[in-house]
Amino acid sequence: MTASRITLKLATSLDGRIATATGESRWITGEESRLEVHQLRAEAQAVIVGIETALADDPELTVRLDGFPGPQPARVVLDTHQRLPPRSRLAVTAREIPTYVIASGPADPALQALGVRILSTGTPGVRPDPARVVEVLAAEGLSRLFLEGGGQVAAAFMAAGLVDRLVWFRAPLILGARGRPAVGDLPWDRLADAPRFRRAALAEFGPDLCETYERT
Repeated sequence: MTASRITLKLATSLDGRIATATGESRWITGEESRLEVHQLRAEAQAVIVGIETALADDPELTVRLDGFPGPQPARVVLDTHQRLPPRSRLAVTAREIPTYVIASGPADPALQALGVRILSTGTPGVRPDPARVVEVLAAEGLSRLFLEGGGQVAAAFMAAGLVDRLVWFRAPLILGARGRPAVGDLPWDRLADAPRFRRAALAEFGPDLCETYERT
């Protein structure tokens, strides 16, 4: 089985915020950065978001590039309680583009009827373990994974030591402490415990800066 490679994408203000205190996030970064994100999606086999991002943004998570020949990457929602709405863009297009819900209990028939594949990873009501998520997706032939949000998903995969590459888009604005952080709480208290990354690339996309880091 091919080893999984996981890229975490962050799109933030200069002070590391992905939304205002009220949840407004469209758009922090500019059009050029968003176009590059579509290119990054095109390189992945699966795009992963948490259920809170799916509920807040109702995203499509597709590659929208002129002349893109496909195939589209699979869309994956980490959704312990299977709250993805049947009328969401992800659910209604599940027969056209492979769409997975990673849950922890029996499959929801309403989502299954739309073509959503439910993958159970553990005890009902318990948040899926990131390592188990990677394992069940690998069993589906999905090893190049692209994490797009939100902060709790980023923190969970970072804490599990599963992030191989970090692509960080930073827009030239400041949102302050009340803004929502790009990465949620992490368990380490000492600098020695924090993961280290090596900067591999630096690029400008319009007014935004994009830094790419590899895990050391």
